[in-house]
Amino acid sequence: MTAWDPKSDLRRYLQIARDALLWKLDGLSEYDIRRPLTPTGTNLLGLVKHVAGVELGYFGDSFGRPFAEPLPWTADDAELNVDMWATADETREEIVGLYHRAWAHSDATIDALALDATGQVAWWPEERRQVRLHQILIHVIAETNRHAGHADIVRELIDGTVGLRQDNGNMSPGDQAWWEGYRSRLEQVAREAGQR
Repeated sequence: MTAWDPKSDLRRYLQIARDALLWKLDGLSEYDIRRPLTPTGTNLLGLVKHVAGVELGYFGDSFGRPFAEPLPWTADDAELNVDMWATADETREEIVGLYHRAWAHSDATIDALALDATGQVAWWPEERRQVRLHQILIHVIAETNRHAGHADIVRELIDGTVGLRQDNGNMSPGDQAWWEGYRSRLEQVAREAGQR
């Protein structure tokens, strides 16, 4: 067993969440990665774009380490919610590239600062603005996993692909017939419970 290194543990979990989110784009068309599949417009490429901005805000601006590239969706006159979808002019490669650059920027902050380094999250309420890097690492891990979960559901709606990553489905074994029977059983249970 090696020496305990909480920062490495946190970075590993952050990277697992990052990789899970990006994997949801693999093998899909431009249309499918942009399709709004919920009433609020949730789509795969928009989730990646959003999480790139999340990392840049929390690990950049909050610790006095601003990102060198301007993010158009942070401008005062930006369209509402434009960080949650890719415009027709934004390519998959541009957004994934931005996310990779955001990782590098975030990782540089994580490497440069101690876990107890302080920062300020300007968009949080005054009484909670002062933060430590440790807290922000946990916050961004939770945020990234939350959106990776959204992406997992959206991807399942597109083509049935599920799981944590390509080599780890992290799902109960079963073929399509088993899953259809399972879902039918859950539907029946829900109907019975709804009639009580």
